[in-house]
Amino acid sequence: MRLNDDQIQAICQAATAAFGQGTSALLFGSRVDDAKRGGDIDLLVCPLPRPAADAAEPQQVFMQKIKMLTLLERYLGERKIDLVVEQAQDPRPIVEVAYKTGIKLQ
Repeated sequence: MRLNDDQIQAICQAATAAFGQGTSALLFGSRVDDAKRGGDIDLLVCPLPRPAADAAEPQQVFMQKIKMLTLLERYLGERKIDLVVEQAQDPRPIVEVAYKTGIKLQ
């Protein structure tokens, strides 16, 4: 994995600050492969499941995503970060790829 301990800690802190306690983050994509160079940081954020009556509105999730990206820019500096937020029973192929190939950071 091509992230150092400080970067991992920053990602975990930003995920918790934006999405709350119990949120997990997975690194996937080129940064998982030590043999590669460069590349953006691909992250899947997995907020704790919420009861249906308390499910986050799309606008709220968008604002949480923006908050996390803002914190990451503050902690890590300007860099390309692709952030995917998992939804309940998420059918998107990118989520499946992240779970199959990713490394859990938190």
